[in-house]
Amino acid sequence: MSVLVLDPRWPDMIPLQAAVGVQSPVAYTDEVPVSVRWNFGDLARSEDPTGVGTLVTTDVNDPLVKERIESGEIVVEAASLKDPLHKAQAVMHEARARGEWEKAQTHESLLEYLKQETQELIDAVQGKHSDEELKKELSDLFLQVLFHAELADERGAFAFPDVAQAFVDKMKNRAPYLFDGSTGTVSVDKQDRLWEEGKRKEKSAE
Repeated sequence: MSVLVLDPRWPDMIPLQAAVGVQSPVAYTDEVPVSVRWNFGDLARSEDPTGVGTLVTTDVNDPLVKERIESGEIVVEAASLKDPLHKAQAVMHEARARGEWEKAQTHESLLEYLKQETQELIDAVQGKHSDEELKKELSDLFLQVLFHAELADERGAFAFPDVAQAFVDKMKNRAPYLFDGSTGTVSVDKQDRLWEEGKRKEKSAE
């Protein structure tokens, strides 16, 4: 008797320990893709004598999943679910879905808090606060990024991973030496030149 929790971002990445722990009968919650289900035909090499078997899911909030976990079944989770960035996104999504204050916010209404948190970070840096305080202020600013990305995701514009990809794309364009396999220190003059060249390319592509 076990519950296998896959990462909804990459459900095809089945944990290695599942290769020896999956028992028939194998059941799935509704959202598990058919392409993922095909993989379990060969994995389920043993029969659960209790007849309960393994439940495969990407949704820990599914009622059946909750019921089986609460009954004490073994839970195997994809390691990627412990990623702090994934957890942060999940918390922000839940806050927006359940918090009355969060539900009422817009990009515009959040600007006041963005300014406030930015100033508090500046104060922490200039005031030579402890690393712990600096981390706290950075997390407050990070909350603002998560919040705006969540709002954009709700209207189908972009999501938090797209923001991260936009950063990588910008650096590819403005700091190509980070991606060309070269090593060593890059001079400030070269950095400035490449940065400006990258900005011009971006503007011409708009």
